[in-house]
Amino acid sequence: MLVYIRESDKEKIICNVDEKDIAEHLRIRLKKEQEEKEQKRKEKSEAHLYTIIKVARSEDLLEQIGKDIYFDLVDHDKVRSFRIQKQMPFTLFKEEVAKEFGVPVQCQRFWLWAKRQNHTYRPNRPLTPQEESQSVGQLREVSNKANNAELKLFLEVELGPDLRPIAPLDRTKEDILLFFKLYDPLKEELRYIGRLFVKGSGKPMEILTKLNEMAGYAPEQEIELYEEIKFEPHVMCEPIDKKIAFRSSQLEDGDIVCFQKPPPGSGQPCRYPDVPSFLDYVHNRQVVRFRSLEKPKEDEFSLELSKLHTYDDVVERVANHLGLDDPSKMRLTSHNCYSQQPKPQPIKYRGVDHLSDMLVHYNQTSDILYYEVLDIPLPELQGLKTLKVAFHHATKDEVVIHTIRLPKQSTVGDVINDLKTKVELSHPNAELRLLEVFYHKIYKIFPPGEKIENINDQYWTLRAEEIPEEEKQIGPHDRLIHVYHFMKDTAQNQQVQNFGEPFFLVIREGETLAEVKVRIQQKLQVPDDEFSKWKFAFLSLGRPEYLQDSDVVSGRFQRRDVYGAWEQYLGLEHADSAPKRSYTANQNRHTFEKPVKIYN
Repeated sequence: MLVYIRESDKEKIICNVDEKDIAEHLRIRLKKEQEEKEQKRKEKSEAHLYTIIKVARSEDLLEQIGKDIYFDLVDHDKVRSFRIQKQMPFTLFKEEVAKEFGVPVQCQRFWLWAKRQNHTYRPNRPLTPQEESQSVGQLREVSNKANNAELKLFLEVELGPDLRPIAPLDRTKEDILLFFKLYDPLKEELRYIGRLFVKGSGKPMEILTKLNEMAGYAPEQEIELYEEIKFEPHVMCEPIDKKIAFRSSQLEDGDIVCFQKPPPGSGQPCRYPDVPSFLDYVHNRQVVRFRSLEKPKEDEFSLELSKLHTYDDVVERVANHLGLDDPSKMRLTSHNCYSQQPKPQPIKYRGVDHLSDMLVHYNQTSDILYYEVLDIPLPELQGLKTLKVAFHHATKDEVVIHTIRLPKQSTVGDVINDLKTKVELSHPNAELRLLEVFYHKIYKIFPPGEKIENINDQYWTLRAEEIPEEEKQIGPHDRLIHVYHFMKDTAQNQQVQNFGEPFFLVIREGETLAEVKVRIQQKLQVPDDEFSKWKFAFLSLGRPEYLQDSDVVSGRFQRRDVYGAWEQYLGLEHADSAPKRSYTANQNRHTFEKPVKIYN
C-alpha cells in the first residue's frame, strides 16, 4: 500500500518503534504467539527423540462403541496419548500411567495391537516381562513395522470384588481374550459390555450364564452368538456354534463376539432382527443431503438411505418425502466434488445400480444429490429432446423463450412447426428459421431436415425468427451479409467486442453505404441524433476497415475464402446502451437487446 505523509510529520512517523509504543494487550498476544511458535519449533526439532504412546482402556471402548464407532474396538485418535522420550524405560512409563489413571503399576498389563490381513485392528498379545524391561523406543520398533512415531497399547485392568484394580491373572497359552458387544434389536442399539478370558478347549455354552449377567439378563435367558470378523469391503459376521470349542471355531485373542436375545416374533416388527443385518445396515447407511436443482447451494432436506439402495429405492424415498405420487417423475443429478456444483448431465432413468454409484465422483464420495420434479415421467422424457428456443418477434420489441419437447428423431422442421403453434406471427404465411447464436454472432442457419438429437442448446442460443420478405426475393447478384454491433474495449488494447442482437441484411449490387444505412436505421428504429454518432466498418477476422458513405458495400463481400461466414461482417460501432434500459420506452429500439419473456 502506498502511503503519503507530510514532510513536517516525517520525524514523528518514520521513527523507531519501541516496545512501550505497542499497546499492552498486543504485547501479551505477540509474546504468547512467539512462545507457541518456539514450542512448536522445539517439538519439531526434538520429534525424533520422542514416541507417542496411545493407551486404550475398557472405558474408551464403553464410551465409543455404539456412538462413535460400531466396528472393531476403538478409535485411537480419541484415547489418551502420552509424549514420552524414547530413552525412558517402559517401567517408568508405567508409573506415569499409574498417576494418570490411578491404576497401580503391579495391576497393569499392556497388550500390543496388530493389523490383521482382513484390515481389522485388534489386541494381539500382552507385552512380555523382557519387553517391559526395554526402553520405550526399543518397544516401539518391536511393535511397529510401519516405522511411524506411535506405539498403540491396550491396558488390561482386572477389578476385584470391591471394584478396585488387582494384579492381572496368570495367563496360559490356553487362555483367549475375547471382547463382547450386546445388540438390542428393538432399540437398534449395539454397545460394549466387557471382556473375558476363555479356555481354548472350552465351549461358548459354558459362559452363557456369565454373558447374561454382564448383559443384565436372567441367568437362563437364551442368547445367540455371532463373531464380528471384518467390515471391509463388506461386513462378515457369522453365527457361533455354542457347542463347539472356541479354538475349533477359530476364535483367538482380540476377537469380538456379539450376542443378542433371539429375534422378536412377528408381533414386534423390527427392521434389523439380528446382529449381521444391523451391522450391514450401519456399514451401508448414508445420510444424503438433497438440494433442489433450482437452488443448488441450499440443503433442503436430508434422508438416511443405504448405499445398497437401488435407483428405484432412492427415487421412491425422495418422492415419498416430497409427497409425490409418481416416483418416475423424479430426476436426480450427482454432485461434482471439485466444482461444488451439480454435474452437467442428470442421472438417467435406472442409469446406475445403487446409491453408492450416484455419490461417487472420480475417486471422491459426496453426500449431496440434486432433485427436480418433472411434468412427465423420466423414461418418457428421455425419449424426447428438450430445446430452449428464443423467438424474436418480427415487429414487437420482445424475445420469448419457449421450451420445445419433441422425439429425438425429429427434425428442425418439426421444431419450427411446433413453434408456429405457440408464437404470434406477423402474418399467417410467415416462414420461420432456426439460428445458432454465440457471443452476439450468428454461426449457423439450421437446415429444416437436420435431426435435433445432436443440437446443443446449453452453450449457445437457439434463435427462431421470421424470414424477411426481402430475403425471399433475393436476386442473383444480391448478397446476404451478417451485421453485428461492436465497440472497442479500451481496457483490452482496442480489441473488438460484439454485443446486442446480430442480424442478416440483403445488400444489392452497387448499393452504397449511405443507402444501406437508411435501411439499417429503419430496421432498428434508431433516432437521428443517436444514429449520427455511429460508425460503419467491414470486419474480417476481427479487424475493422471503416467505410465512407460513398463506398459500395457489396464490393467488400466478394471474397469467399474466409474461414466461417461469421468472421466477415458489416460492423455497427457505437456505445452499448443496453444497461441504461430504464429510460427507453418500447418505441425506442436502439438498445439492441430485446426484453426477454420465458414460457416453459
